[in-house]
Amino acid sequence: MRRSDLVADTAIALLAERGMRGLTHRAVDEAAGLPPGSTSNLARTRAALLELTLARLTELESAVFDPEALVSMADVDGVARVFARALRAQLLDRRRTLARYELALEATRRPELRAVYDRAGRRFRDFAATLLAAMGSADPARHAGELVAFAEGLMFYAVAGAGGTSAEDDLRRAVADLLTGMLRPVR
Repeated sequence: MRRSDLVADTAIALLAERGMRGLTHRAVDEAAGLPPGSTSNLARTRAALLELTLARLTELESAVFDPEALVSMADVDGVARVFARALRAQLLDRRRTLARYELALEATRRPELRAVYDRAGRRFRDFAATLLAAMGSADPARHAGELVAFAEGLMFYAVAGAGGTSAEDDLRRAVADLLTGMLRPVR
């Protein structure tokens, strides 16, 4: 494993366990079993550590989705099944979801992190817009934003709200219902 991945993975775990205040260069070194100063050598500033962590988080979340499989099927049931599987994987690894919410909140106070966070989110929205256009959406950009917001809401409800981790079939039905409504012809 690359040292940058070890540092970022450790930072993700610390964010989930301790929140933003618990994420320090020293804490990462200790939790990762690295010599003191190792994290600082890799990510000089707190901003650099947050950006490294967000980049790794985006990489891990991207690995859950299979864009090729989604675009090739472009039917409601198939897309709903793949999205449900990805959502379920995200919910089962609560650490990643908690860390992402910690970073999202921090990005509201740090413009440099906001730019990185928005760029990462745009990748998912752009992909969703391409997919929805292929499925026949009359407004793929708007529908992509709604699909992403729906997924975010489900994850937030499961991790921070009163909900639990939904079964994959329940998630599939929820995504299929949303997609069916989006793709319904406008009268």
